[in-house]
Amino acid sequence: MSLLSAILWTANPILAEIGPLTLRWYGLLFMSGFVVGTFILGHVYKSEKVSPRWVDVITIYVLLGTVLGARLGHVFFYDWASYKDQPWEILKIWHGGLASHGATIGIIFAVWLFSRNNKFDWLWTLDRIVLVVAVGGALIRIGNLMNSEIVGRPTDVPWAFVFPRDVEHLQEATTSLVPAGSVAVQRTRESDGQVRFDSQPVGATIVPGTEIAVPRHPTQIYESLFCVVLFVLLYGMWNRTKERTPRGQLFGLFVVLLFSFRFLVEFLKEDQVAFEQNMSLNMGQWLSVPLIFVGLWVVWRAGKDPQNPYGYAPATWKKLRPQPLLPLAPASRCCIIPSRARNDMKKPRSQPRAGLFLSLSNPGG
Repeated sequence: MSLLSAILWTANPILAEIGPLTLRWYGLLFMSGFVVGTFILGHVYKSEKVSPRWVDVITIYVLLGTVLGARLGHVFFYDWASYKDQPWEILKIWHGGLASHGATIGIIFAVWLFSRNNKFDWLWTLDRIVLVVAVGGALIRIGNLMNSEIVGRPTDVPWAFVFPRDVEHLQEATTSLVPAGSVAVQRTRESDGQVRFDSQPVGATIVPGTEIAVPRHPTQIYESLFCVVLFVLLYGMWNRTKERTPRGQLFGLFVVLLFSFRFLVEFLKEDQVAFEQNMSLNMGQWLSVPLIFVGLWVVWRAGKDPQNPYGYAPATWKKLRPQPLLPLAPASRCCIIPSRARNDMKKPRSQPRAGLFLSLSNPGG
């Protein structure tokens, strides 16, 4: 790989500073996922004749579930040792620390809560919300790219990225030979306490001991592109069946594909925390395994409930209730009335009627 074939990524994670406020690319892209998601979900709901007013309601549920789940997931899955003695630090979400597996759990719980409170079918709602989550996942991974975080392992592929801002994974040159495309990084601390990074390309040789950033897999882009492909696939499936989509199919497929890919791409990533160094599989992989099995079970069960094969929303429940296998005649023509009951029907209304009416009409109405 030549020097020009490595992409030097020095993007500033800060988009703008307005007085005491700092606008970061990650925050903008994170919230953009919800904004774009409202348009997608609005289109889906209108297509299935569900009131669009529910879009804003479920967006609030999912936003809270995402933030709380992602934060608590980071705390308990990755960094409990740091937070157990300083629990108030958990609230300082602006310091960073969000986990996608925790976000997944938070979204599932938020959708369950929304569905219970508003009489939606839980899996019906999840089948539609995963379209939004796929778009949000793609944008969040671009946010990780802007932060120069969640980087891949060193590589010599032509599309490799060099991340001089990722100081956690800088390497110290031990010999005069360095990988092609590497850059030397010099860190200086300014008067305001901020650390400034200067980088410059290096030739074939370098002074041993110099900190260098080497070409790496841009795993953020891999995951972002996969989320785009996943959205296209799931949207195409939904667009073909819409309200007749088997209950749980899209959600189950989303979970299986997303976390299977996550399991595989983790082999290309650097460890996120120190305790992962001696693990055969890292934390992200271990957390993906149970979700993959849950997704497989949901896919296997998709649409198999004879009483509720498609799920329902408040405006569509009556229309989509399963129809009987055989057409039934109107109730007025299908009543079996015992002879005693027929005689009692001729009696005055003031007298109680005896007998039993067995109606064969469709209870769905």
